[in-house]
Order: sequence, then structure tokens, then C-alpha cells
Amino acid sequence: MNRFSPTLLATALAATVFVTLAQADEPKVGQVEVIAELEITPGNVTASKDGRIFASVHGMRRGPVQLVEVTGRDSYVAFPNDAWNAKPGSGQDVMNTPHGVVIDSRDRLWVVDHGNWLEKPQPPKLVAFDINSRELVYRHDFNPWVAPAGQILQDLAVDGERGFVYVADCGLDPAIVAVDTTRGTSRRFSGHPSLAAEDVELVVEGKPLLFPGEGGRMAPARVGVNPITLSADGETIYYGPMNGTSWYSVPARLFREGASDAQIAAAIKRVGAKPVSDGAATDAEGNHFITNLPDNGIDMLTSTGELKPLVRDDRFLWADNAHFGPDSWLYVAINQLHRNPIFTNAADTGKPPYLIVRIWTGTEGQPGR
Repeated sequence: MNRFSPTLLATALAATVFVTLAQADEPKVGQVEVIAELEITPGNVTASKDGRIFASVHGMRRGPVQLVEVTGRDSYVAFPNDAWNAKPGSGQDVMNTPHGVVIDSRDRLWVVDHGNWLEKPQPPKLVAFDINSRELVYRHDFNPWVAPAGQILQDLAVDGERGFVYVADCGLDPAIVAVDTTRGTSRRFSGHPSLAAEDVELVVEGKPLLFPGEGGRMAPARVGVNPITLSADGETIYYGPMNGTSWYSVPARLFREGASDAQIAAAIKRVGAKPVSDGAATDAEGNHFITNLPDNGIDMLTSTGELKPLVRDDRFLWADNAHFGPDSWLYVAINQLHRNPIFTNAADTGKPPYLIVRIWTGTEGQPGR
């Protein structure tokens, strides 16, 4: 006869219940949670390793502030303070047109401010603030040959360990701009076909979007490199044009070591397919999560090269950027940018609230990336 110890049996049952409850509590892959519903329009959003959320306010739809920490479902505070959020165009020590935001492993909030939107443009800059002390800890003012007239410095990827920041310029001459934060230098790589927009339509809510071209005339929107990410080991830069269906890679080492443009161009590889997109994030396993503007969602390009949908949600009206926060949560800003006059040449039909959401990916995310 088999005999079972009551103590062992109770322990086994308790363990089974614990595992079952843990599995029940874990979110499902693709699960969406709304974190914030705001009157202001988030441009890019990033989350710290302890879950604090920061966002730029998109320059196409100005608000009372330009850079914020989100403090509740519908609340926020100016970050780092009111002085940095003074009226855009009022000076160089102001967040004039911030866009890309990333928190690194040392709790520094990196912000790229292209500064040139509409009236009273200011020189572009890259700044970093300690999120705990709110003090400015780094600043780089771009010179005119690295960030020339017509630049729109947007998304960025930060290698805090090696002291390099990689910025996508989706302006008239699409480029990747690399900043050596230790030396205080920067360089520009442009002119490669992978940086340029493909001849594909930017369609949101079933409508092809327009954009001001030469002489201010409206023409079909064609936007170059915008989403840009970094591998977990910091050795590979990934990027693609907004109006594009290809995702590319290039060794970060070439930028760090000052390789020539020709050497960089020769090392660029196509990684796989992507949707027409604004933002992207890369996890520790080499999967890429890319916003899908036409289909109101997020796609996943796996490390094996398979492109598949992760989320389809009617609320995802222009999913702007994507960054990982704690655990497997991917944070995304949703801002109805396609309803803005710059794309429609008509009245702004955006309707608050504008959203910050998070999505459970089930993979190993990298906070800030």
C-alpha cells in the first residue's frame, strides 16, 4: 500500500495553488492597459525601472508645458521644473520642441529638442536630467553642419554605458546623428537609401496623409528615418524610415570608432520587414516591437525575422513611440497626430483624451529602450 505524508500532500497542494494563482495573475501577451488619459498630446513616452513615466508634449499640438512627469490617470507636472517649460522660443535654456525621450540605466532622462518648429526656432540640443534630483547632468548643443537647417531630430537610442546617443533625423536630409557624450562631439551620417522614405503611402484611418513640401504645397507624406533602437549589448543600431517597409541594422562600433561614411554604408543590412511606423523598441532577446500606423496597432518582428501583429486596437490612433518599462511592459504614446492640420491642411480634429498605454509583451524588456 502506498502511504502519503499529510504534510507532503499539503505542501504539494499549496505549491499547485500558488503556481495556478501566479499564472492567473500574469497578463496575457498583447494585453493593453491605459495608463493615462491626458488633455495634452504626448509625443514620446518613457518609463523608469521603478515605473515613473515621463513624456514630451508634441510640437504639432502645443500645450501649457513641453516636458512632463505623469503623476496620475489624468495628471502631470512640468519636468524638470517650470523654468525649463517656459514659453517655446523664449530662449535656449527652455524645452522648445522636445521630442525623443529615453531613461537610461542610471536614471537619467535624455531629451532631444530639435527646436525648429514653426515660430521662433531655437538651436537643437540634447540634454539629460537626473530624474531624482531633477538637475541637468548633460548638455550638447548641435552645430549647424551636424544638424543643418531643415533637420527634425526625433527619436533616440541611448547607450549610457559607453556614452553614446544615436538620434534619428527625419528632416529634409534624413540621417543618423551620433553623439559621443564623453568627448562632447557629434557626427552625421546621411545620404544612404535606407534612411530615405520609400514611395509608400502613410495611411491612417483609411486616409492617405499629406505633408507640406516645397513652397508649402501639400503633397503625399514621405518621411524618412524615424524609429531607432539599440540591441541589448549596445552593439547594433536598428532603424527604418517612417514611410518604409524595411528594418535595417548597422554596427554601433563604426560610429564609436569614427568610421567613414563609406564604411558605415557598406555594413548596413536589412533585418526584415516592418509596417509604416513612427516608433519602435527592441527587447533583450532581439525582438522588435514596431508601431503600425495604418492598422492601429503594434507589430512584432521576431529575432528570426517573422513579422506578426501583437496588438490591433481601435484606440491606437497614431501610436507614436514605444519604450520598455519594468518587466515585459511596453509603453506607447497615442496622440491622433494624423488629425493635425499639418497632415490635413484643415482644422485639428483631434479629440482628447490622448493616451499613454502599456502592452504586455511576455519578453524580457529593457527599461528605457
